Amino acid sequence: MTLPRGWHRLNSIWQGNEEVIQQGLPHTKLAPAWQLLLLGDGSPTRHLQLLTQEATEVDVIDMSLIGMDLDGAPNLIQAVPGPRLRRQVWLRTASGQRLGYASSWWEASHVDEYLQNRSLPIWASLANIRTELYRDIQGIYYGYSDALAAGFNQSGPFWGRHYLFWHHGQPMTLIYEVFSPYLTKYLGPMDLGSSNGG
Repeated sequence: MTLPRGWHRLNSIWQGNEEVIQQGLPHTKLAPAWQLLLLGDGSPTRHLQLLTQEATEVDVIDMSLIGMDLDGAPNLIQAVPGPRLRRQVWLRTASGQRLGYASSWWEASHVDEYLQNRSLPIWASLANIRTELYRDIQGIYYGYSDALAAGFNQSGPFWGRHYLFWHHGQPMTLIYEVFSPYLTKYLGPMDLGSSNGG
């Protein structure tokens, strides 16, 4: 089987695990408003909508069957039953400003059940069918990606994270998200007191 093109993972210069996520980061590394976005368990698409006062829309750039391949994803991909489908999207305002990137991995046989309208953000799709979820954030990243720098039209470094969505005690999907530094317009500086955020 020939695998489709890859997804946009950060080349990390720093990363934190679940313990770091539970404790939070020093504000000199990541400012409080950015910690709410990255470490909070609320919906990022909802947060982006509240920040920008525009609807958050998605541009689906990839829906690829990857079978049982681990796809270079975080190890938690093994919690999602296979065969799997990978979905990649840009999160943007209705007026077109890209604010985030997300890659997600789903059990291929169930993806249509959860993403009935694939052009909607995941949060909106799941809210429409009243799905109860738990967002289990497991990793946080700070790093670079040429593809994301080009896509965001912003130079890095970027902050990202990965988490599992749980539904009825079962892992539903693994999601890897990266946010654009453009959000400093709404959230303020990424860090307090250091010049490089890292």
